[in-house]
Amino acid sequence: MKVIPDIMTEINQVMALVDERQLDAAMPYLTKDKRIFVIGAGRSGFQAKGFAMRLMHIGYTDYVMGETITPSIQKGDTWVAISGSGTTKSIVADTEAAKKLGLNIVAFTSAAESPLAKLADAVVIVPGATKTGAGVKSIQLLSTLFDQTVHITLDALTLKLAKRDDTSNADALHEHVNVE
Repeated sequence: MKVIPDIMTEINQVMALVDERQLDAAMPYLTKDKRIFVIGAGRSGFQAKGFAMRLMHIGYTDYVMGETITPSIQKGDTWVAISGSGTTKSIVADTEAAKKLGLNIVAFTSAAESPLAKLADAVVIVPGATKTGAGVKSIQLLSTLFDQTVHITLDALTLKLAKRDDTSNADALHEHVNVE
């Protein structure tokens, strides 16, 4: 049984629905003079950590919520929250707290009407299927399609930021771990 062609069809279908203008609208909140805090739970948390790594590679000061070296958040910082359903209780509650403290909120979700999306200053809709059944239907389990497509979307945002900031591959390589 072949599944890769079907998986690629699903990924292409979702990516065709991601509005790149939403990425452009999020970009002003992501600048090198701001601290960026990323958050996600479970598999979305893995995507958040990957995005944080990419931001570090292109010269940003960013942190992953929940890590031991993450400092306190402050007014003017940027908060990037990732939740396919947009309803994950811990993510929504922490985002509400960040909003109250004066952070700029950028949300990645498949659900435009979700509590998370409503908190955001900029929202990027990535309509891949989630565990709740939201988004483009998938043959894949749980939120796999959202995970795959939010990863690509976050990589696209990283590339846009690198181009805006004139960050080269050599610059990114300079920030890459060199003891391995």
